[in-house]
Amino acid sequence: MRLGLMLGYWGRGPDPRHLELARQAERLGYHSVWTSESWGSDAFTPLAWIAAHTERILLGTAVAQMAARSPAATAMQALTLDHLSGGRMLLGLGLSGPQVVEGWYGRPFPESPLTATREYVDVVRQVLRRQAPVTLDGRYHPLPYTGPGATGLGKPLRSVTHPLRPDLPVLLGAEGPRNVAQTARIADGWLPLYWSPLNTGLHAAALAGVAEGFMVAPLAQARLCADIAQGLRPVKTMLAFYIGGMGHAARNFHADLMARMGFEVAARRIQRLFAAGRREEAVAAVPDAFADEISLVGPRGRIAERLELWRKGPVTDLLVTVPDEETLRVLAELNS
Repeated sequence: MRLGLMLGYWGRGPDPRHLELARQAERLGYHSVWTSESWGSDAFTPLAWIAAHTERILLGTAVAQMAARSPAATAMQALTLDHLSGGRMLLGLGLSGPQVVEGWYGRPFPESPLTATREYVDVVRQVLRRQAPVTLDGRYHPLPYTGPGATGLGKPLRSVTHPLRPDLPVLLGAEGPRNVAQTARIADGWLPLYWSPLNTGLHAAALAGVAEGFMVAPLAQARLCADIAQGLRPVKTMLAFYIGGMGHAARNFHADLMARMGFEVAARRIQRLFAAGRREEAVAAVPDAFADEISLVGPRGRIAERLELWRKGPVTDLLVTVPDEETLRVLAELNS
């Protein structure tokens, strides 16, 4: 199991620790470093900055939001960064949810998310392979566009720039069972948001027939600390925000996933508390057991024991969010 450093997205501004964490991760032998985006900083620009200050570590988006760019534009950014970094790009994509797609990007959330995802990946792969001009008779991403307002002058085009790697890996962030199953069929890897090494059977059927080299790369917070309850606090804060605030009460993929993992009562309570503005209570309502299952928190010995559980399952790459260089170093030592 390889290690990746998950930097996420910026809050109020850029985190001054991120570049040094990425450089330290490379020195320690981490396989990859990852960024993401919500409705602030983008995922690609920080990776370009990190690429300029590193030499070997792979550069991934986990995830770049599909609604933010047309699939052709995303492919252009990926192939550009792949060239500039010497072939280190890993393209992780995610559909996001209605709240973000419609509220931030001003686009309708697709009636058929699986179809929209499949078409998006199809266009990206066509651009990267550069075998012919890109065409797609699609519902969501038709190329050339011939719908309302079209001039009729559009024509299929092929990338002027030759991609460095026509097989640049494409990974998908997926949560629903059908979405995960499709990811196993059409992508080179899967980026689970919540992963429990105690409940790997939840996705066993979907992952049973994946191709050799398929990446299973879950995200997890890690923190070396003596007080486990204190160490779980940031995990619970993140969960309360995603489960309570990242989506509508009637359609929240994160809450639904928590429910499928055996914590439905707690998930619905967190949603109600967060919606009512009682955010501290929402954080407190996150079960310690759930937060602990999906993270690596505690003294060195405890983290070592729990890391063994992650290694026993299908995880190929563990993408960790860490608060400091000591945690980064200890994880590298324990996983060597």
